[in-house]
Amino acid sequence: MRQDPLEEIRPQYDVVVIGGGLGGMTAANTLARAGHSVLLAEQHSKLGGLATWFRRGDGHIIDVALHGFPVGMIKSCRRYWNAEIADSIVQLKDIRFDNPMFSLSTTFDRQDFTRLLVERFGIAPKVVGEFFEAARKMNFYDDQAVTTGQLFDRFFPGREDVVRLLMEPITYANGSTLEDPAQTYGIVFSNFMSKGVYSFQGGTDRLIGLMDRELRKNGVDVRTRCPAETVHLARRRVEGVTVRGQRIRARAVVSNANLLGTILNLVGPDHWDAGFLERARAVRLNNSSTQVYMALKPDALIDESQCGDLLFSSTAPAFRTELLLSRQITSRTYSFYYPKTRPGLNRCVIVASTNAHYRDWADLSREDYLAGKRDLIENTLQAVEKYVPDLRRRIDLVEAATPLTFERYTKHLMGASFGTKFEGLAVSRALPEQIAGLYHAGSVGIIMSGWLGAVNYGVIIANEVDAFLTKEVTGQRSEVRDSIGDPDL
Repeated sequence: MRQDPLEEIRPQYDVVVIGGGLGGMTAANTLARAGHSVLLAEQHSKLGGLATWFRRGDGHIIDVALHGFPVGMIKSCRRYWNAEIADSIVQLKDIRFDNPMFSLSTTFDRQDFTRLLVERFGIAPKVVGEFFEAARKMNFYDDQAVTTGQLFDRFFPGREDVVRLLMEPITYANGSTLEDPAQTYGIVFSNFMSKGVYSFQGGTDRLIGLMDRELRKNGVDVRTRCPAETVHLARRRVEGVTVRGQRIRARAVVSNANLLGTILNLVGPDHWDAGFLERARAVRLNNSSTQVYMALKPDALIDESQCGDLLFSSTAPAFRTELLLSRQITSRTYSFYYPKTRPGLNRCVIVASTNAHYRDWADLSREDYLAGKRDLIENTLQAVEKYVPDLRRRIDLVEAATPLTFERYTKHLMGASFGTKFEGLAVSRALPEQIAGLYHAGSVGIIMSGWLGAVNYGVIIANEVDAFLTKEVTGQRSEVRDSIGDPDL
């Protein structure tokens, strides 16, 4: 690690990417491959954003967040990263549900969900097929007036058990609610339903390590511990960025920071049209999360057949968004990490995740906050003992993260785990219309949240930046765009 994070930094780059989450890293990598000089400035000591990990004790490596993404991640990583990354993506084949309405196991793909809906829940095959097709055909431009709740009422009226089966995993994956536009659910659900849920073998530390290596190989100047402070403008176009107190010129800037933070803090409210600023201020942040990390002693292994890979567990009598966000936790998602996750390490880790309101934690006194974390840990241990009865005897360490934890390490406003609500997508896309050369690749509109969404949005924005820079130099549309674009994104 450099003593001075800005050592030998250049005075000017074609592009400065602010933030090293998956979207920012993918945009930087794609632009560097296209021949542009790129600075990637990350405020934390390591890359990844919420796709991250931490080390504790005697060799424990603990992944942060719920790690499950669609099969499309393989294609995107192969095309925009490398074969080694793509070949390390493996399917999680045992996804479980346990709640007062039903208890079952599934491979979480369309074929198995069709079987469950027909045989277990008694839904007519024709209705199931029509539902899947309706979800598959949804896109960004559909009528936003139709909510996810109305979509379910259309196909499964009065069937709260079916709604729970189809909705609960997506809510945990990206914060979607029954009140959100239907396409925010349908697009994500369809991606998962194609061939199931996948994860990265070797752990997040290996994934980000491989991405870091690929970035540097392709010429990206990667700088950690380098927070961006200000985006500088001249006549409504990007001129540069101040990074860790040093001003650096740039022809374009890609912000992988929170959308509202980009507009109101990095740029400032005085540089936007009044109507745009009004729309931006109306964008709602998505919810945050809590997590409890439980690392077992070396060789204190969990039988995979005992718990599966992912477990959606709840004691609530029915699916309710407000219950999922309450500090009185009734629902948790458990990610079980076995030795296969990190071949060569004979250790198991359990991560319990819940959705949460930021203000429920931010408004507490220091004393009450610490007491709340202790209660979160104790209640989680009690809950997980249903599935791992002798957990306390076998556990080596346990820690908890709250919305304030995520805010501290990622700088996400209010610790938002999934960026903004759907209205943020149009605002994000409109940034370069307001300020030439300024782009955003953060999590917006739920659709662009999650690992695959972040990677693909990074590619989309890289295409647009490349076209802007090429046209600026030659007056012609980019030839590179065809080689780095993808009509499936």
